[in-house]
Amino acid sequence: MLKFGIQNGLNVARAGYSEDQILTACVLADRTGYDSIFYMDHTNVPQWKNAIVLDPWVMLSAVAAVTNHVELGTCVTDAIRRHPSNIALAAITLDRVSKGRAILGIGAGEAQNLKEFCIPFEKPVSKWEEQIQVIKKLYGSTPDNTVDYEGKYYKLESACLQAPPIRKPHPPTYMASGGKRTLSLTGKYGDGWLPIGYTPELFEDHKKQIETSMNENNRTQEEKDNFQMALDIDVYFSDDAEESWAKMKEAVKVSLFKPEILRVHQLKDIEGFDFVKYFTEYSMSNTRCYCKIFNSCWYT
Repeated sequence: MLKFGIQNGLNVARAGYSEDQILTACVLADRTGYDSIFYMDHTNVPQWKNAIVLDPWVMLSAVAAVTNHVELGTCVTDAIRRHPSNIALAAITLDRVSKGRAILGIGAGEAQNLKEFCIPFEKPVSKWEEQIQVIKKLYGSTPDNTVDYEGKYYKLESACLQAPPIRKPHPPTYMASGGKRTLSLTGKYGDGWLPIGYTPELFEDHKKQIETSMNENNRTQEEKDNFQMALDIDVYFSDDAEESWAKMKEAVKVSLFKPEILRVHQLKDIEGFDFVKYFTEYSMSNTRCYCKIFNSCWYT
């Protein structure tokens, strides 16, 4: 069944909407039959000086208080700025205050939320796998059922949380992935996939990689049937199609700016641009990086 949701993402932040305006939009979405509401997790977006950037867990709890039906999730958070135990507890808390409507959307992180705050960004995918393992262990923990974990980056010793989630066995985990290794991890651990900015061809290519991983990791048929393939896309409304496209193309220049697009569509590499550095070293305040993106785009 096809579902529709709204995302309080970069474009909402850039517009500088107030908390009341955001909550009003969420109430309308809930009343008019939307299925979900997601909220981005950025620390800042300094290239837009008038933007308002809010904490997703606090805002989603506020949204939970004024809605009744929509599922509520992060799109997406990471467990680098917060310890995985904090992420697990936040997801459980949202699930409880929303009466079982929480979704944990989580990715491996990116430099734009870390560099200016001097937070190390090393081995993000390896850490991401351990973060998912730690979070899932803690979901089922209690004082009478403490858990241990011994990883390369994280360790638990007789650890527990003390608030069981309402959704069983726990809030679903939607994983943001777009590379071979992260797609494989999504098939291994995820309850859903949350990509951002895809062409139909790229979506099908990555969907097949996830399905292959699910088979290789012996996921049950029930897990496969319940797995949610989502997609975060920009939509602009106007009576004038050209006006809508003028707004849309500025968004897709960034959201489609990924090496996998080049591979799937057999496009040439962009000379002088390092995709690895874009995700691991550049920050949102690096205006030279963003000028490079817009000037390098292969579509008009």
